[in-house]
Amino acid sequence: MADRPVDSSDTADEFGAELDRLRARVVAGRGARDADYIRTVIAVQRGLEAGGRLALAVSLFPPAWCAGTALLTGAKVLENMELGHNILHGQWDWMGDPAIHSTTWEWDFLTPADAWKHTHNHLHHTYTNVVGRDRDLGYTVLRMSPGQPWRPFHLLQPLYAALLAPVFEWGIALYDLEVDAVPSGRKSVGRLAGEVAGLARKVVRQFAKDYVLFPLLAGPSALPCLLGNLTANSLRNIWAHTIIFCGHFPGDVRTFDEAEIEGESRGQWYLRQIQGSANIEGSPLFHVLSGNLSHQIEHHVFPDLPSNRYAEVAVRVRELCEEHGIPYVTGSLWRQYTSMWGRVVRHAVP
Repeated sequence: MADRPVDSSDTADEFGAELDRLRARVVAGRGARDADYIRTVIAVQRGLEAGGRLALAVSLFPPAWCAGTALLTGAKVLENMELGHNILHGQWDWMGDPAIHSTTWEWDFLTPADAWKHTHNHLHHTYTNVVGRDRDLGYTVLRMSPGQPWRPFHLLQPLYAALLAPVFEWGIALYDLEVDAVPSGRKSVGRLAGEVAGLARKVVRQFAKDYVLFPLLAGPSALPCLLGNLTANSLRNIWAHTIIFCGHFPGDVRTFDEAEIEGESRGQWYLRQIQGSANIEGSPLFHVLSGNLSHQIEHHVFPDLPSNRYAEVAVRVRELCEEHGIPYVTGSLWRQYTSMWGRVVRHAVP
């Protein structure tokens, strides 16, 4: 059940044509500035990680533990949000650099890159907020729309939504297996077994790196080093959970039913992406740390444009929305955060 029908008039086609022109201008203008940006972020991320690892190697001293954990958390946030997520969208494929390409990048996250690209890049970005098609709408365990059937376990969703935050990468890894597709016949048991094996290999690598190799290298500081790595991963997960939920689930964000996307034009697809997303206002540093997913609307409209262009693109997208009378949901992190939790609580009951 949608909140209101998607505009199917000529306005949608005019609006879509304007966005196509905007995208074409950005694509034509990609160049050295954008390449320098992503390479600088990679250098900063690697510097933060190196500094964090070195500090945690002597983390028997509390100041070193605090510094190392902070640096490693920043590195993991940057790698997950601004690098991994955006590189896997193909935002930098145009550079032709095999080291910064969607087909070669493997991120510091439990979910294997290929599994993420299928469930996120294809399913979610194609069927954004369509009840019954977008599995990211509640991640199969949360009820975020009146169009989703209510079940008694939804009464507890405020609790398990909160508990999900520090282990978010585990939740996403299990979710990306699409176990629910096996009973319906959309996925074979053999294919699921292969994906489980792929996830297991990734989990072993991640655990070996953060919880075995670096703690052993820290010698006498092994235990505080391990705890620092665990803390960094947990804080990264909480941050990713916050940004993603605030960009998709505030109360003003729309949901849609499958009937509305039948024969959907490109202009109507743009409208759905805009009305099914929310922006978060903040400083330039905040935008970088959010992977520029604080510009969630622009990301959903142009998922393969370089993330450093979203801030400038957002100005024109908002102008176009105002000109055409299209809602543009934006607000502070606190506003979107409280609105999101209001939605979680509201749909926990029938």
